[in-house]
Amino acid sequence: MHKPGDVILGGLFEVHYTSVFPDWTFSSEPRQPSCQGFDTLGFRHAQTMAFAIDEINRNSNLLPNVTLGYSLYDNCGALVIGFSGALSLASGREEQFQLQENCLGTPPVLGIVGDSFSTFTIAASNVLGLYKMPMVSYFATCSCLSDRQRFPSFFRTIPSDAFQVRAMIQILKRFRWTWVGLLVTSDDYGLHVAQSFQSDLAQSGGGCLAYLEVLPWDSDPNELRKIVHSIKTSTARVVMVFAHEGHMIPLMEEVVRQNVTGLQWIASEAWTAAAVLQTPRLMPYLGGTLGIAIRRGELPGFRDFLLRIRPGQHDSNNYENSIVNQFWEDTFQCRFAPPPAGWMESGGALCTGDEDLENVDTEFLDLSNLRPEYNVYKAVYALAYALDDMLQCVPGRGPFSGHSCATLQRLEPWQLVHYLQKVNFTTTFGDQVSFDENGDALPVYDIMNWLWLPDGRTKVQNVGEVKKSALKGEELTLDENKIFWNFQLKEPPRSVCSESCPPGTRVARKKGQPECCFDCIPCSEGKISNNTDSMECTSCPEDFWSNPQRDHCVPKKIEFLSYHEPLGICLTTTSLLGTFICVVVLGIFTRHHSTPMVRANNSELSFLLLISLKLCFLCSLLFIGRPRLWTCQLRHAAFGISFVLCVSCILVKTMVVLAVFKASKPGSGATLKWFGAVQQRGTVLALTSIQAAICTAWLVSSSPAPHKNTQYHNDKIVYECVVGSTVGFAVLLGYIGLLAILSFLLAFLARNLPDNFNEAKLITFSMLIFCAVWVAFVPAYVNSPGKYADAVEVFAILASSFGLLVALFGPKCYIILLRPERNTKKAIMGRGITK
Repeated sequence: MHKPGDVILGGLFEVHYTSVFPDWTFSSEPRQPSCQGFDTLGFRHAQTMAFAIDEINRNSNLLPNVTLGYSLYDNCGALVIGFSGALSLASGREEQFQLQENCLGTPPVLGIVGDSFSTFTIAASNVLGLYKMPMVSYFATCSCLSDRQRFPSFFRTIPSDAFQVRAMIQILKRFRWTWVGLLVTSDDYGLHVAQSFQSDLAQSGGGCLAYLEVLPWDSDPNELRKIVHSIKTSTARVVMVFAHEGHMIPLMEEVVRQNVTGLQWIASEAWTAAAVLQTPRLMPYLGGTLGIAIRRGELPGFRDFLLRIRPGQHDSNNYENSIVNQFWEDTFQCRFAPPPAGWMESGGALCTGDEDLENVDTEFLDLSNLRPEYNVYKAVYALAYALDDMLQCVPGRGPFSGHSCATLQRLEPWQLVHYLQKVNFTTTFGDQVSFDENGDALPVYDIMNWLWLPDGRTKVQNVGEVKKSALKGEELTLDENKIFWNFQLKEPPRSVCSESCPPGTRVARKKGQPECCFDCIPCSEGKISNNTDSMECTSCPEDFWSNPQRDHCVPKKIEFLSYHEPLGICLTTTSLLGTFICVVVLGIFTRHHSTPMVRANNSELSFLLLISLKLCFLCSLLFIGRPRLWTCQLRHAAFGISFVLCVSCILVKTMVVLAVFKASKPGSGATLKWFGAVQQRGTVLALTSIQAAICTAWLVSSSPAPHKNTQYHNDKIVYECVVGSTVGFAVLLGYIGLLAILSFLLAFLARNLPDNFNEAKLITFSMLIFCAVWVAFVPAYVNSPGKYADAVEVFAILASSFGLLVALFGPKCYIILLRPERNTKKAIMGRGITK
């Protein structure tokens, strides 16, 4: 189709969708392939370019005094035909050329609108780009065409597949579809989409591909059967298809044959608006489809322009008349004379050319969904505005060398590319058109939904849009309330490989599976995850522990030997009981201080011993309750000094007993002068002072201190007193043990001395108990964790204290209170009482 003008723009459209190539031989004459299968919508795309140029020529504000013409070629759905058409547009329609010496003059066309297929466009632009011939596509979406090194003069008014892929990923994220299938065609369009989709999906973390299948270009039934079987057996409920409607028809026929239902289809822009798929037979399977659609536009006056199309109006162009006649025959189902053989016999009608387009139901005049046409319209206007900017250049202020301007007489294609790169205008529909550094227009898509009405009709409704702006970036707007879901529950399906891991668990990848297929592993103790699908469990802070659900941290339980727990209550009661008994015994000894029993057993040391035992009982209370600095420092010092005082008294008593009996022998009276009251008190004080010095040195050098121990129990904080210096604690215990062993040995030596009441026997027995308790204490203390170590020490203190109290003072109180007849000097000396 051609129209003369001062400036010619070229166009490539699919007016026929199949072509038949003749058999080529070296001896035969070249024959042109024949185009078959009239494409009504492709013809409307071509008419859109004619309409846009007609509108520009009538616009006095755009390209005044310049008339645009066009030269439109049919690619017949074949690469070789589309490629040769592009070369013809760039070089001229004549079969022979007379080369001029200066090689000047305008090229046959200044720019080309097209092609519709990415593969065709790549082939043509690869060659035309060498000469910087501007090419503005309205339907080629392959992201590879954004490569400015390979395609320096390529532009497009349709968004790149890269943006379409990101738009689909946003839809997947919106509905939490993380397990999807992908079908693509085996051409540049499909293969680049597959590569881009896999890359972007991995980067976004939005999901995984359950399968990736390539639709055969020849629609091989065996291959389609395998592909549909993969779809049917997969657990993915969402299927995305980047394909042309010609590939979708045989695919859906196989889907119907295998009865694959319950899927959510997502359509690329190539078949979102395909009316041929919106049939009662296919809608049970394709109902509810979500699709990415090219931005819809409105073209005022376009309907009237189409209605002016009539057969025979292009007398000078037989091929153009042929195209219009084919359109007429396809629309009215008639044939121009002479009709094909048998046409009239089969009931066919002859075309008159006077048929009325307005009286026929055809998609050619359905202008409610102008999408590719709107892109064609914008592409033509982009070239026109670039040419207008170029013609308005003021000599001396131009953008080229020497501030020169381009002219129509000496125009070079790269000069128009320069202006096309900077073009910026707004359509009558309100959309801004400009190109980025890669030749891509500002991307915007409509989100469409296939609605299956109760009466069986189909409606494709707009439910949102996705666009990119300089301020907000890529933005998805979706009205979910309008979406029709072709499922029983009328809600979005779930399409996941593995259900989300709840809080308290972490994701564990399945070996050999995509990252969306995983197991949920509960967090270990002390770790939590408070988010869904956590990759790792985080450790709780030092003083916190995980709750049973492992979804948040709770403060650790605090453990120490408390006054409020049964063990603490028992030990406290026992300590106070021992103290009370000491007070009672002290009271008994005070009341009977003048009796022989009290006086014969060194009453002063007995009173001091009772006081030290009372201190031993009371110091055990320092081991109960929450450890603090002063209690930690005081408990061992009080314990050590109290017991040394106690054992020192016993040691001195033992030594006095031995001295008394030794002095009773002839010639040994001088021995008693070393064991008078002053010497006894001095010895006790000296022995106790040594322990006090040990405790002081210990506290000064490495003092015991409270400590939060988390080693015994992970979920508990054990408050305890660390001894600070193990050597200091060992010296303290060792000194007590030394005195105890010494007392035991001396008392053991004096056990058989003649006396009715030999206190050495009692001392021997008491020290035996004392030593046994503390020998058993050491391993028990070392192996007892936390508060139980304190309980063991308290038990040892109380047991040894009670052992000393009962062994030393039990028999005496028995005689004083219950056998007063034995509380006489004669009885104690062994006289006056017979067995």
